[in-house]
Amino acid sequence: MNRFDIEKTASAKPGSSDNGSSKLTDCDNDAAKLAEMGYTQDLNRNFSILSLIGIAFCMSNSWFGISASMITGISSGGTVLIVYGLLWITFISLGVGASLAELASSMPNAGGQYFWAHELAPRKYARFASYLTGWFGYAGAIFACSSVVLGLGEAIVGMWQLGQPEFVVEPWHIVAAYQVINFFCFLFNCVGKLLPAVAKATLYISLVSYLVILVTVPACARPHASAEFVFGHFSNTTGWKSDGMAFIVGLINPNWIFACLDSATHLAEEVPQPEKNIPIAIMATVGIGFVTSWTYCVSMFFGIKDLDALVNSATGVPILQLYYQALDNTAGAIVLETLLFVTGMGCLIACHTWQSRLCWAFARDRGLPGHQWLARVNPTLDVPLISHSVSCFIVGLLGLLYLGSSTAFNSMMTACISLLYVSYAIPVLCLWYRGRDNIHHGPFWLGKLGMAANIVTILWTIFCIVMYSFPSTMPAETSTMNYVCVVYAVVVFIMTVDWFARGRRSFKNDESSETKVEIME
Repeated sequence: MNRFDIEKTASAKPGSSDNGSSKLTDCDNDAAKLAEMGYTQDLNRNFSILSLIGIAFCMSNSWFGISASMITGISSGGTVLIVYGLLWITFISLGVGASLAELASSMPNAGGQYFWAHELAPRKYARFASYLTGWFGYAGAIFACSSVVLGLGEAIVGMWQLGQPEFVVEPWHIVAAYQVINFFCFLFNCVGKLLPAVAKATLYISLVSYLVILVTVPACARPHASAEFVFGHFSNTTGWKSDGMAFIVGLINPNWIFACLDSATHLAEEVPQPEKNIPIAIMATVGIGFVTSWTYCVSMFFGIKDLDALVNSATGVPILQLYYQALDNTAGAIVLETLLFVTGMGCLIACHTWQSRLCWAFARDRGLPGHQWLARVNPTLDVPLISHSVSCFIVGLLGLLYLGSSTAFNSMMTACISLLYVSYAIPVLCLWYRGRDNIHHGPFWLGKLGMAANIVTILWTIFCIVMYSFPSTMPAETSTMNYVCVVYAVVVFIMTVDWFARGRRSFKNDESSETKVEIME
């Protein structure tokens, strides 16, 4: 019998009436449950539910994300794609988020998807299913982080170009900004005890910036765009003859902002009562994300004067051009873009937290080459510093892709979405094999609605893998091709070589003489 089979009940220590003692007892209970899974408590539970929601929301930061990737949506369907595409993607995300929340509530572990796959898959294939899931999840996290940094690099160079109209943007300018931003945000994840405060601060910064821009743009725009334009203008400038195909490839824009819903699950060992708090964080991310992104987009679109100017802006940043159109003032547009940029920095810091925790958790089960170093936790800083450093280094290398392809941003977004959804779908399929009623149910369990959410997750994963592999513009040329299929091939190649060279012998091999986690002395 699997240790998470039906009607498993965890033993709990009697609580104390004293608040401090109760909190300590909760942490002890969490550590005891973690021990039942075969792991030790190596990171402190520093996160509260608010800071957890902060880091989960800042990870997606939907209104920032919709701004950073707006060029894809605007080109593929104008305002219609973003306004209605957001509604559709929110529905999808509720299904995906609910599927993750159920599993996180039942089996809270920093490994997230790959841990669930191991516990639920047929015993004969459990290690390989878990290994696949871990690699796809980690690769998706790396590409998510890379796409955020690239969006920030384009924003900072775009602001300079708006202030200096004679300046011609070159790819190397964006790559240089990319590397500086990636390193600067790397520093924030080097001290674990600071992360909850940083998460709360970035949450407040995001919401305040959102409100300032939400009010300023429509207030300053004269004249306003019509409601008919905002809710009914379809524009296809992608080169695709089929408007339907253009709309589908453009869904990458709203989909990207909700792709990283697993981020909170990888902090399960740093928050008390994760079986309750992780699902709250996941579903709150979807809810807050939809409200902020949809209202933001509608508000911004009332400030558009010339849609073609947004698509063909010399800055390469449509949202910056939109701010400029609305305010008719260069300095004002740069100030608003700066607020968006700072919000994006918070998103990147959260991305770094996410990818480092996933790398660390996967390494302690020996899922990655060099796991004996990647699985170390620095006890002084209370962070997996080596995993964090290596992950950020890989992100830095990926930034160089922009030198060879102007559509690198699109390819990174697509790789992020598809790889992450595959990592969500595998444990859901394993759950179906095990039987939804044959596992221990956590506090968050939706019954038949959960089954519907699982179906949505599986079908949407298949859709993303197929449809998002098409080029975003036609005719496709060497510099504008969607190279996401190459990304898939490279990830699968690396994963296959590592499995046969090392992983099949060491990954989650409980009989190995190696310890699960090595603490840095």
